[in-house]
Amino acid sequence: MSRIRCMITKEFQQLRRDRRMRPILIIAPVMQILILGYAADTEVRDVPLAIYDQDSSQQSRALAQAFVSSRSFLVADRSSSFGEMEAAITGGHSEIGLVIPPSFGADLESGRGAQIQLLVDGTRSNTATVAMAYATATATSFARRLIASATTIGAAGPAVEARTRVWYNPDLKSRRFMIPGVFALLIMVFTVILTSLAIVKEKEIGTLEQLIVTPLARHELIIGKLAPFVIISLVIITLTLGASWLFFGIVPRGSLGLLYALSLALVLSTLGMGLLVSTISRNQQQAMMFSIFLFMFPMMILSGFVFPIENMPAPIRALTYLMPLRYYLIIIRGIFLKGSDLSVLWPQLLPLLGIGTAVIGISIARFHKQLD
Repeated sequence: MSRIRCMITKEFQQLRRDRRMRPILIIAPVMQILILGYAADTEVRDVPLAIYDQDSSQQSRALAQAFVSSRSFLVADRSSSFGEMEAAITGGHSEIGLVIPPSFGADLESGRGAQIQLLVDGTRSNTATVAMAYATATATSFARRLIASATTIGAAGPAVEARTRVWYNPDLKSRRFMIPGVFALLIMVFTVILTSLAIVKEKEIGTLEQLIVTPLARHELIIGKLAPFVIISLVIITLTLGASWLFFGIVPRGSLGLLYALSLALVLSTLGMGLLVSTISRNQQQAMMFSIFLFMFPMMILSGFVFPIENMPAPIRALTYLMPLRYYLIIIRGIFLKGSDLSVLWPQLLPLLGIGTAVIGISIARFHKQLD
């Protein structure tokens, strides 16, 4: 035990002497959570809107005003012809077009109901889908207000009224969903890269061979190398938690102790990955490339952080079960947004621990071959 403690002390002294590493460990996590936290926002606001009102009635102007008053749209063009609206959308000045037909007001007054046309630029499919949903909701809300205020219609509203209640994220703020994902991403990136680079650096400067010939057993050497990064990961978690609260007002609804404990299950996997990368890399450039292309990039794509797993083809979806970040994203979002406890999260914890144990085992076997 004393030899492991000496090894850990040596690692921290080495980190303390590396002046370039200190800002990376302290400043970089906070800067990353700020940049990614503000950038990773899928909400759509101020969508450029073109309006072509062929009716110019009181009702058509009220509908146009409903879109103008919405925070989702910003009127970029009031077209006088269909061709002018088409040019606005084609030229990128507007992303959605509202066409109000000439009989709009008369149809409403007669009780027959009226139709409008929405033209959406599908070049950016995600934005188009959200903008179309916003436009449909605005038109539906306008229609309901007309029905509620009408005195000539017998029914005061639609026959079936859906009353929606949104749990856990009532305002549907995408940032509340994305920040925990960024939090998980930072833990993965820093622990994988720092571990792999630190061990490969020992190879480059020739100190790894000196450690091999010391009385340290293999398990003592590995524990001594990895333990400091467990502590560093806890520091990174604390810094990112503080930045999430200070700049975004987002704090976990669940137990902080549980968050730290289950985060260590992810760290088990990522440290193993870093150790594995160090066994197949000859220098720090190779370690960086292997870390990115073998582990970090696939986990970002296949974990559900960027793309919904449900939308992936079945063979690709099967690969996601090998990604520890997949399970941790469910854990961290459950603790942050729902206040989930271990009785809910254990089905995600078990495979996460299993993957971490397997990766650590493979890494130790590879490291043993290096020692030989």
